[in-house]
Amino acid sequence: MYRERIFNSLAYFQATATNQGEPIRSVISESPDAVVVAWHVLPGQKILPHVHPHGQDTWMVIRGQGEYTINTRGVSQPITAGDIVIANTNEVHGVFNNGQEPLQIISVVSPAEAGYALLS
Repeated sequence: MYRERIFNSLAYFQATATNQGEPIRSVISESPDAVVVAWHVLPGQKILPHVHPHGQDTWMVIRGQGEYTINTRGVSQPITAGDIVIANTNEVHGVFNNGQEPLQIISVVSPAEAGYALLS
């Protein structure tokens, strides 16, 4: 059985009409090994801080910039196009787009059953 292995990531980024909504999350590929997602985050939008209790989330920043949350105290670091950002098991991560253009990220969560827990 043939399984697609090459994807044009740019085809998966979906814009929203305004920055009032949530960032758009488009699944590119999913298997038991990993879930690959394209995130389109407009200026002013954020991916809320969260953890994956049973796996890693690796981000490749394709376009834009943001403030990447790194702990429960809200400490953040700048990220920009070209950066690779790794959140290991149970490491807090999220991002706020503080730029003037969309922030586009490819996320690889591994394994697919890594779980998700939003910080309260």
